[in-house]
Parts: sequence; C-alpha cells; structure tokens
Amino acid sequence: MQYGVYVPPFGAYAEPGTLVSLARDAEAAGWDGFFIWDHIAMWFSKTPPVLDAWVTLAAIAVVTGRIRIGPLVTPLARRRPWKLARECVTLDHLSGGRLTLGVGLGEGPNEFDDLGEEADPKVRAAMLDEGLSVLTGLWTGAPFSYAGVHYRVEGAHFTPPPVQQPRIPIWVAGFWPGRAPFRRAARWDGVYPLLRGDVPYDISPDTYREIVAYIAAHRESDAPFDVVHSNGGDPQDAPTRDLDRVAEYADAGVTWWLEQVNPWRFGWQGAGPWPLEAMRDCVLAGPPGA
Repeated sequence: MQYGVYVPPFGAYAEPGTLVSLARDAEAAGWDGFFIWDHIAMWFSKTPPVLDAWVTLAAIAVVTGRIRIGPLVTPLARRRPWKLARECVTLDHLSGGRLTLGVGLGEGPNEFDDLGEEADPKVRAAMLDEGLSVLTGLWTGAPFSYAGVHYRVEGAHFTPPPVQQPRIPIWVAGFWPGRAPFRRAARWDGVYPLLRGDVPYDISPDTYREIVAYIAAHRESDAPFDVVHSNGGDPQDAPTRDLDRVAEYADAGVTWWLEQVNPWRFGWQGAGPWPLEAMRDCVLAGPPGA
C-alpha cells in the first residue's frame, strides 16, 4: 500500500504558497503522493477562490524530490489534448518522472454548461477516449496522426517524450456501479472509484473486490495496475491510524490510500468545517503506521 494526501486547491487552500508548503510537509512526513483536485469553477458557488491545479503542481514539483504528484482528476473533454500532452511531459520532466495523470468526465453546470463546454456526459466520454488516444500518441515522441470524431492530428511530432516509459501513468475515475468508466480504466494504469450520495468516498472493501474483479475481467495487460481509495469517511478515523482497516482495503486490492485533507472532511456528517491548521496536523502526522 502507498499513501497519499488529496487536497482541493480552493477555499482555504486557494493560496499557492499554502499548497506548496503542505506538499513539502507531506514529503518530509513520509507520504508517497500529493494529489490536487482539478477544477475551473465549483458546484457549490460561482465565486470561491480557485487555483489552477497545473501551475500549482509545477511549483510543488520544484520543492519536492520523492513523492508522486498529479491532478485527480482532469476532465479531458474541457482540455485540448495536444496542449495537455505538452503540459504533462513538461511536468514529468520537471518532477523527474513523478507525474500520475488522473482523468475523468467531470460534471456540473458551473464547469461545462455555464462556460460553453460540452454538457452531454456521453459526448464527453467519447471525447475522453479519443483524447487519451491523442495524448498517448503524442507522448511517444514519434510522428503521429489521428482521425476521430472530435479530434484530428496530422503528422504531429512532439518531443521530448516523457521521462516515464512506456508512458506517464493514467488513472481513470468513475462512479460505481456504472460500468463504462471501469472498462475504460481497465485499458490504462489505474482506477479511482467514486460513489454518489451523501458520503461519496465511503467505499467498502467488499465493493472494491467487485470493482477489482470487474476490471480484471476486462483487462488485456498484465502490467501493474493501481486501485485508489480516497479515505473521507467517519470523522473519528481522521487522521486514520487503524492499520487493521487499511489492511482490509489492501486485501481487497487497493494499492493507494489517499487521505482526504479538506474543510468538508467532517462536514459529510453534519459537523462544522475542519480548519486549515487541523489539515496540516493530519499531514504532519504522516501516513497510517508512521
């Protein structure tokens, strides 16, 4: 099991220096990864302060040297894949090969309908699949062409290729028990499952067993595959130190445990917001078992 911190770059965290110092603290405390939500606008308000995840990750790459970093998740349908290809390779080189790219459909009118982006999730799903083909084709560093419904590339030749080979790892997010996102994830390098509802991250080990079995049935590669759990459940478990509970998730096939570090960690169950100081204490305490 590897352990990461998962942070939103808005609200109390919408200050680049705060996230940069938090990432540095996470690396010093023994965490294995530092991942940031990637949003343009938030569903709960049109006016919260929001940072750009990619610019912030570049700053984090400079001040860290070991932990994996990445956006979780980037809705590829609102990005041009060739622009994202350049950004990924640049960040991969800047970090010395520590980037993991999380992707998904994205949702919410604030980020799609209101900004003139594609509102139909089925169309965004098709754009995601095509975008991933373009992205990874450009990453090869060889001449590349592509003709799809949504994207067209003719004889593009992007260099340099990423530090990481055969490619930068790609994690695909999706809401279970929907099946299409998990068939998509099976073609790539990892899956980040979500549940809809009042406690969206409270996924049981038994549910992970179902997810892992479903992906295994659709996977055509024997390359390593990550299964990501975002811990944001019972406030009494935050920060969790229950290694027996972690072991249950590992036994179910989870390979990454991401600790939710955000003001709503307690809010899912009706309590007030968790202050920024408590977030930093959680990070400084280190991962479970530290």
